[in-house]
Amino acid sequence: MTTAAAATATTPSEILRYTAAFISETISHAELRRRLLSVLRPRRIPPPAADRTLNLVADTLENAISTTSPSVRSSSLRLAENLLLSLPGSSFSSLLLSLAYGLWRRPVDAALSLLDVFRLDPSSARSEIAPILFQELFLVHLLPVLHCFNEQRAQILANSMSPDNNNYDDYSISDVSVTVITTTTSLSKMSDEQASELKELEREYEDVLDENCRALAEYLKQVLENEDDDHDRLIEPPPLTLKNQAGKVEVFDGSDELEEDQQIRMKRSTGEIGISTNGRYNPIWTDEKERSVELFNDSGGTNSLPFYPQRVSPETFSGQESARRLTPSSPNTISDSELESSLDYNSPGCSSTESEEKNRKMALFEPRQRQTPKQEQPISAESSCSPDLVVANFDKPMPPKDFVCPITSNLFNDPVTLETGQTYERRAIQEWLDRGNSTCPITRQKLQSTQLPKTNYVLKRLIGSWQEQNSGAVLVKQFENLHTEAESVVKSEMPLTSPNSVIGQATIEGTVSELRYAISSLCTSEILKESENAVLRIERFWREANMEEHIQNMLSKPPVINGFVEILFNSVDPKVLKATIFLLSELGSRDKAVIQTLTQVDSDIECIATLFKKGLMEAVVLIYLLRTSILNLVELDLVKSLVAVIEKQEADLVKMCVELKTAAVILLRQILHMSEESKLNSISNGVIREKAIASIVESLGATLIEERIAALKILVKCMQEDGMCRNGIADKAELVPVLECFMGASNEEKFEIARFLFELVKLNRRTFNEQILHIVKDEGPLSTMHTLLAYLQTAAEDQCPVVAGLLLQLDLLTELRKMSIYREEAIDTLIACLRNIEFPGAQIAAAETILSLQGRFAVSGKSLTRAFLLKRAGIEKSYNNLVRMDQLSNFSGEAEDFLEEEKAADNWERKMASALVSHEFGLLFEVLSEGLKGTNGELRSKCFIIATWLVDMLKVLPDTGVRGAARICLLKPIISIFKSSRDTEDRALSLLALSSFIRDHGKSKS
Repeated sequence: MTTAAAATATTPSEILRYTAAFISETISHAELRRRLLSVLRPRRIPPPAADRTLNLVADTLENAISTTSPSVRSSSLRLAENLLLSLPGSSFSSLLLSLAYGLWRRPVDAALSLLDVFRLDPSSARSEIAPILFQELFLVHLLPVLHCFNEQRAQILANSMSPDNNNYDDYSISDVSVTVITTTTSLSKMSDEQASELKELEREYEDVLDENCRALAEYLKQVLENEDDDHDRLIEPPPLTLKNQAGKVEVFDGSDELEEDQQIRMKRSTGEIGISTNGRYNPIWTDEKERSVELFNDSGGTNSLPFYPQRVSPETFSGQESARRLTPSSPNTISDSELESSLDYNSPGCSSTESEEKNRKMALFEPRQRQTPKQEQPISAESSCSPDLVVANFDKPMPPKDFVCPITSNLFNDPVTLETGQTYERRAIQEWLDRGNSTCPITRQKLQSTQLPKTNYVLKRLIGSWQEQNSGAVLVKQFENLHTEAESVVKSEMPLTSPNSVIGQATIEGTVSELRYAISSLCTSEILKESENAVLRIERFWREANMEEHIQNMLSKPPVINGFVEILFNSVDPKVLKATIFLLSELGSRDKAVIQTLTQVDSDIECIATLFKKGLMEAVVLIYLLRTSILNLVELDLVKSLVAVIEKQEADLVKMCVELKTAAVILLRQILHMSEESKLNSISNGVIREKAIASIVESLGATLIEERIAALKILVKCMQEDGMCRNGIADKAELVPVLECFMGASNEEKFEIARFLFELVKLNRRTFNEQILHIVKDEGPLSTMHTLLAYLQTAAEDQCPVVAGLLLQLDLLTELRKMSIYREEAIDTLIACLRNIEFPGAQIAAAETILSLQGRFAVSGKSLTRAFLLKRAGIEKSYNNLVRMDQLSNFSGEAEDFLEEEKAADNWERKMASALVSHEFGLLFEVLSEGLKGTNGELRSKCFIIATWLVDMLKVLPDTGVRGAARICLLKPIISIFKSSRDTEDRALSLLALSSFIRDHGKSKS
C-alpha cells in the first residue's frame, strides 16, 4: 500500500468513535430522534404490515430509552431487533437498528447499521441525518471529487466574465482591481445557459457524491468487519468515480492525488487535526459535532476545504432578471447588500415588495464596503485572543459581523434564518430552543414554529467565497470561541443581581475565568500533574463557588467528561481520584447526557468498577448513577466491595449527591435481582458472612423509600437462603417505616413488603411472632389489613398466597368471630390458588403457605408441621433431630418460658385449624382431595401433610358438621396412600389420620 493510501485508510477505532458519538447524541435527545426519523420515513407508502411494524419498533425503542428497568430494556431491544431483521433493508430500518444496537452496547453492529443508512440513502444521510459523520469519515476521501467540482464551477463562473456578456459594460477585463467576483455577483451576471450549466453541474455532482458515498460506506463496513481478523492489515479505500469537464466518467485511484490533499490526509492520520494522541477526541471547548472542516497549516494560515456540498437555491436563478447592477466590491470583502439578500432567502415573511425595497437601498451600504481591515480591528480587541496575537494579525481582515453567529461568535457553519429575519448557527439556536425558550434571542419575538428551517445555503456559499478570497484572514480558534460561548451561557443563566452586587458579580466572573483555565489544562495538558491539579481546582470551584448550576454546562461537555475519565485511567493519587469521582457523580446526577457520555465506552465503566473494588468507596455513587445502563452489573463482581461500604460507619463516609450506603444497598439489591438462581446462594451467604445484616436492617428506616424497599428485598433473600439470620433481623428491625412504604407503593413493592413480613414471622418463638403481627396490624399509618385486602384484589396469581397468608394471620390475632371479610377473602384466595391447575407455581405456593400457618418453625424458619405430626404418630426421632437439637439449644429462656411458648403454639394451631376447616363447611377438604389425586408429586406430598394435620386437629375441635365432609373427601385417598406407600413415615401419617376417622365413627355409633 502506498504512503498516501495508508494515510487515507480509516481505522476501526475512528469509525467507532464517530458513530458512537452520533448514536449517543441521537439517543440523548428525543426531538433529534423525531426529526431524523421523519426525514427517513419511507416516502413511498409501504405495505400496511411493514408500516405498522416500523411504528411498533419506533415505539419499542422509545420505551427502551425511557425505562429504568434493565430487564424491560433488554426485552424491548430484543423485540426491536427481531422485528427489524424480518423487514427488507431500508435507511429507516437501518437507523432504528443502529439505535437499538447502541442501546444494547453493541458498538460494531450499531456502526454497521448506521453505515447502511449512507449506503441506502446517501443524499439524506450526508445532508440531513449525519452531516458531521459525513465530514469525519467520508469527506476526507472525497477531496479529488471536491477539487474536480470546484474546477468545473470556476470554469463556468469565469465564462460569465467574458467580454461578450453585455451585463459587464461597466467592467474592463484589463482592470486589475477586479480580480475576483463574488458568488452572488456572478450569479446575477449569468446568462440562462450558464445558470443551466451550473444547475446541471450541481445535479451531476450530487450523483457522483451518492455513488462514492455508497462505495465508501461498503469500504468502512469492510474495515469494521475485518477488525478481528488482522489488526495490522489496512484495507485500501476504493477508487473514486469522477466526471471531467467533458462529462466523461473517470476512475480516480489516488495515484495522482494532489500534494496538498495528501498533506491534509497525512495530518488527519497522524492526529494533527483535532485528534489527541490518547485516541480520544478532546478539543478544549467543543464536542465532536462542532468540528470545523478548516485545517490549520504550519504557517498559521488556513487551507479551507470546500464547504459542505449543497444545492443552489432556485430563488438564486429565478431572481436573475430583477437583479440590479452592483458596485464592484473589494477583493477582500463581501458587500453587506449581498449578505442581506442572502439572509432573506429562507425568511418566510420576506415578500417580493420587500426585496425590491431592499434592492433600491443597496447603495446605502457602499461606504461600508470600503472599510479597511484596520477599521475592523477593534472587533478583535474585544476577543479573548492574547495581545501578541492581536498585533500579529493587525493587518489581516476580520470576518464581517454578518458572517458570525451572535450566540457562539463563530463563523457560520450551518446557518439558519428564523422567521424574524435573524440568522444563527443551527446547533446554537437548537440548544436555545431545547432549553424551553420560544422567542428569538435578539428580537425577543415569539416564534410561531420551533422547527428550524433548512440551511441558508446562499449565506453558506458567501462565507465559503469570502474564505477563499481571504486565505490569511484572522480565524478565531475553537477554544477561544468556546470560551466566549461558555461565558455567555454562564452570564445568561446567572440570577439577576441588585445594583449593589458589582463586587459579587466581578468575583463570579473571575471564578468563571479561572475555571475556564482549569478546564483547558485538564483537556489539553500532556503532563499528568497539571491535569491532576486542574481537577483539584475544579473541585474547589464546585464546592466553594456555590454556583454549580451555572458552571454545570461548562463541565458537562463530552470533551471535559473524557478528560475526567483520562484522570481515572492514569492517576494514582487518591485525593485526585476522589475529586474526579465526586465531580462526575455531581454532574451525572444533574445531567443525563453525562451518563450517556460515560456509558459509551465499556472500558470506562470497567475502570470505575476496578477503582471501587480497590478501595475507592466514593465510586459506588457513580456506579449507582450508571446502573440502568450497565447490563453486565453482575459480572463486575462488586458484592464484596458493596458489603464493605454497607458495613462502614456513616460518619466515616464522604457526603455526596447520594449517600454511599444508599447507593450500595440499591446496587446490591439490583445484583440479587439480576443474578441467576445458581449464584443467589453464594451472594446471599457472602452478605451474611460479612455480617452486614445489621447495617442493612438499619436501612429499613432510611429516608429514601427506594433504599427501604431495596433493604427489605435483600433481607428476604438472606432469610430464604439462610434462615438463621431471621431472629437477628426481627430483634433489630423497625417495622413502622416499612409499613409507611405501603403508601404510594407500586404493586410489586407492596408484594415485597408483604413477603418480608410473612418471612419475618417464621420465628421459633410463637409469642414473638404474635408481637410482630400486632405491630404490623396496629402501628402502620394506614390500616394494614385494609391495604392488604385491597392489594389482594389485583395481585398476580403467584403473589396471592403470601398476601393471603399474612392477612389471615393478622385476622386471627383476636378471638374467632362468626364473620370476618378479611378471613373469608384470605381463605377463598388460598383455596382458589390451590385448585388452579393452570398455575402450578401458585398451587405450590398456596400449599406451602397453608403448611406454614400451623405456626411451628425451626430456628432456620423451616416448618415443623411434618415433624410434629410424626411425633404424634409415635415417631419421635425426626422431631428430636429438628426440634430438640435445633429449637431447644437456641432457646435461652427458663423451662416456664418454654412451656408458655408451647401453650401459645397450641392455642394458635387450634385457632388456625378451626378457621380453615370451618370455611364453607369444609371446602378445603374437597380441594385437598383433588390435590391428592393429581399428578404433581410435590403438590400431592404437601396436600397429604395438610390433610393429615387438619384431620388430626378434628379430634380437639368442636364438631361443626365438617367431619363428615372430611371423611367423604379424604378417607379413600388416605387409605390408598397407606396401602401403596413404601415410606414408613408416610404410612405412619396415614394411620394418624385414619385413627381420627375411626374414633369419629365410634362416637357416631355410640
